[in-house]
Amino acid sequence: MKKSVLLAILLSTAVFSTAAVAANPQAAGAAQEKPTFASVYDHSLSNLEKEVVEAAEAMPEDKFNFAPTGPGEFKGVRTFAMQAKHIAVANYAFGSAILQEKPPIPLGGTNGPENITSRADILKYLKDSFAYAHKALATINESNILTPTKGPFGDRPTTRLAMATSILAHPFDHYGQMVVYLRMNGIVPPASRR
Repeated sequence: MKKSVLLAILLSTAVFSTAAVAANPQAAGAAQEKPTFASVYDHSLSNLEKEVVEAAEAMPEDKFNFAPTGPGEFKGVRTFAMQAKHIAVANYAFGSAILQEKPPIPLGGTNGPENITSRADILKYLKDSFAYAHKALATINESNILTPTKGPFGDRPTTRLAMATSILAHPFDHYGQMVVYLRMNGIVPPASRR
């Protein structure tokens, strides 16, 4: 079982590093160096961060608290601002689980601290959360990736591998919603402008 998990991790690392070099030819020289878990995760997080932050920055101040109202059932959905804050909360929660420390700021529930309300403050909160996630991913290596650690939600144990996967997957759920909110307001998402 352990061999198959390690083989899956190594295969994933090889695929991600190959894709990273193909996407960035200038990094080809760096590709000759042996990739690490931390370097592969950092590259993936950088791409994700660019998509999410650019989408958040594209929404103007007067639309930042937009939430759809209909047609359809939209009672209680997160606003655009809450989507960005929720991504930040998760980055801090998963990052703190990897680092095995308390988050550097109070998370304030799943939608972030209530006192962070302005567009500028929310963008800073989001960007700072990605910096913290980068810091956390930089600590992952072959000796600790599968070591049981305390998870961010309850006392159930997890691994740094699971938390890194969450950091890289979770934001895309909310990025998709942010893109729809942008388009509902006549804004082409930055990733679609290229």
